[in-house]
Amino acid sequence: MMEVRKLSNLEQLINELCPDGVEFVPMWEVTIWDKRFNSVDRKKQPQIITYPYLLAADLFKLEQSSGDVFLLSTGEQTGWTTEELAADYLCYGEVVTIPWGKSRPVKEVLKYYKGKFVTADNRIATSNDTTKLLNKYLYYWMLNNGETIDRYYRGSGIKHPNMNDVLNMTIPLPPLPVQEEIVRILDNFMEHTVELAAELKAELKARKKQYEYYRDNLLTFGDEVEVKPLEKICINCDRQRKPVTKSARQAGEYPYYGASGIVDYVSDYIFDGDYLLVSEDGANLIARSTPIAFSISGKNWVNNHAHVLKFDTYEMRKFVEIYLNAIDLSRNISTAAQPKLTQDNLNKIPIPVPDFDRVKYIVDILDRFDKLCNGIREGLPAEIKAREQQYEYYRDKLLTFKEKEVCENE
Repeated sequence: MMEVRKLSNLEQLINELCPDGVEFVPMWEVTIWDKRFNSVDRKKQPQIITYPYLLAADLFKLEQSSGDVFLLSTGEQTGWTTEELAADYLCYGEVVTIPWGKSRPVKEVLKYYKGKFVTADNRIATSNDTTKLLNKYLYYWMLNNGETIDRYYRGSGIKHPNMNDVLNMTIPLPPLPVQEEIVRILDNFMEHTVELAAELKAELKARKKQYEYYRDNLLTFGDEVEVKPLEKICINCDRQRKPVTKSARQAGEYPYYGASGIVDYVSDYIFDGDYLLVSEDGANLIARSTPIAFSISGKNWVNNHAHVLKFDTYEMRKFVEIYLNAIDLSRNISTAAQPKLTQDNLNKIPIPVPDFDRVKYIVDILDRFDKLCNGIREGLPAEIKAREQQYEYYRDKLLTFKEKEVCENE
C-alpha cells in the first residue's frame, strides 16, 4: 500500500490562506527606520524612530557581565551592560539592524533583537504594523537576501549602503500565521545548529583534556631516565634555512614554512625529508595560540622564524614534538628587543630520553588520542558548515513564494 505523504503545517497554511500566491511589497511600505535618508523620497518615510547611538569603541566601554541591556554592535562582537551605564543611550524595541559602515558580508553582522539595548551606528528597522509583518520574519527575509543588500553598499574600505536601493527591495508578505510558522521552523533549526556546535566543541574540549592528562602522566619520569640536552639527540639544520621575501617568491607546489605553519607555496625547496620545526617567535611561545613544535615531511622551504631539527627515527622526533609542546618554554626565551627562542637556548633544553621501547609506547598511545582529537577538530568546522548550508537551503525554500497576480480592475 502506497504511503500517503502528509502535508506539513506550513504547507497546509499556505494552501488554505494563500493558494494563489502572496503580495510582494517594497520594504519602505512596511517598515520604519531610524532616520530619514537623503537618497529616499520623503513620502516613503512618513515616520521614523530615532535611537541614540555610540561609536563601537565607546559602546564596549559600557560592557558589564552582569548587565541585562544588550550591546547592539555593528560587528560580530556583542555584550551586555546595565541600565545605569546605558543612561541616555538606553533603547527598547524589537528591531532588525544592518551596520551603517561595514567591511564584511551583511549576513555575518545583520541582527535581530527584542528588549533593552544600546546601539552602535546601525541602521535600524522595525515593522510598521506587526499584524501584517513580523519583525522576526523581516529579519530572516533580510538575512536570506544578504548578498543583494551587500551589492547596495558602496565605497572603498568601509562601505555604506544606498538606502534607497535597500528600501525599494520587495518583500513577500504572506498571511501572519504563515510568517509565524516560518519563524518557528527557522528558530528551531537555528537552535539545533547552535546546540550541535556547542556539543561538538564540548566533546573536543573533553578529548583534549583527556589527551593532556595521559600525556602529562606518560611524560613524568623518575631518576632512572637519562636527561640530555636537545642538541645531543638531533641535528640542527638551521644553517640551511633561507628567508624568501614576498616580492621574490615564485608560486609553486612546495610549502614555505614560518614560525606557525605554512606561509605560502613556492617553486623551489631547501629541505627534503622528515623534520621537526620549532617556533622562534617569543610571543607565540608565550601565547601558545599554535603548536610550538610541529612535524613536516617532503620537499619544503623554511624561513628564519622556525628552527629545523632532524632525528634518526619517527618515534624520537614525535616524542620530542610532544614533549616540547607540553612544557613551558617561556624561560628559554631571550630578553632581547624582540624576544625569541635562540638556537643556543633551544639546544640546551633538557629532554628526558627513556629507552626506545618506552618512547615507542608513549608515541603510539598519544598518536591514537591525537587522532581522536583531530577527527573532531577537523570535523567540527565541516559539520557546522554543512548544517549552515542546510539551514540556508531550507531558509531560502521557506521564504520563496509565488507572487500573487493583481487584476488591473482591483
